[in-house]
Amino acid sequence: MYFEKIESFISRLGYAISYKNEQEGILCIESEADGIKNLIVGVAPPILILEQFIFTLKSDDKDILKSLLIKNRDIVHGAFVLDEKGEKVIFRYTLQIENLDMNEFEGALNSLGLLLSEYYEQILEFSKK
Repeated sequence: MYFEKIESFISRLGYAISYKNEQEGILCIESEADGIKNLIVGVAPPILILEQFIFTLKSDDKDILKSLLIKNRDIVHGAFVLDEKGEKVIFRYTLQIENLDMNEFEGALNSLGLLLSEYYEQILEFSKK
């Protein structure tokens, strides 16, 4: 039920689905116009998880980590996080799925697109260090 609802939202918003696995509750979506590539959408009731890989940390650079934490304060919804190994920087956004509507889902995707466009140059610099 929830999986089909989210898949419908994605289609109606014009995002391309590059991978889906209903049994695992995973969709992978893209929107070149928004700079979103391989965004993982995890349908895991009672929540919906959006995860976008940003870059791989080449070192435990304190200044990069500090900058990401400071930027988290500016992000209204979602946050930069590290994977389990502490090597990959990911943008993660979670939503309650039960009463989720298309406007709220679209807002989450727009939030990510805006973050990537505003913070692009700094992210690019971080990925080189």
